[in-house]
Amino acid sequence: MAILPTTARGPGSTPSWPPEAGTCFSNSGWSDVPSPEGHLAVEMDIRPEFTNVRGALQGGLVAALIDVCAGRLAYQSCDHAAGYSTATSDLTVHSLSPVVVGPARAEARVVRSGRSKFVLQVDVTDAGRDHKLTAVSTIAFTVLAPQS
Repeated sequence: MAILPTTARGPGSTPSWPPEAGTCFSNSGWSDVPSPEGHLAVEMDIRPEFTNVRGALQGGLVAALIDVCAGRLAYQSCDHAAGYSTATSDLTVHSLSPVVVGPARAEARVVRSGRSKFVLQVDVTDAGRDHKLTAVSTIAFTVLAPQS
């Protein structure tokens, strides 16, 4: 099973969203939701197969949601038309409260952008609990030069 759709490969290509069938995220219940200019927001449905023994969204899935949401915004913010791309270089997640009602909503924004690195902040909320803040994250991306 591919992690990203095969159409996302190659210089200047753009990963498709929502994920294509057969990719790791194609059955994740993720969808884009409206967000302020310069932000990107993605929601994930809470399903029994995604929860821990206490009924909360698994922490690893929260981290994956953060990484994908921020990664998409970082990629959109780099010069991908010229073949540049990004890769996660550091991820810190501070869990504040469990996501128990859902959907989980991750909203990313760029804190700093440069030629070689992007730093983003992501807030995760439980939309079904009046958008209670459940996690905050700082995530860094290295800008990768075009492949030759």
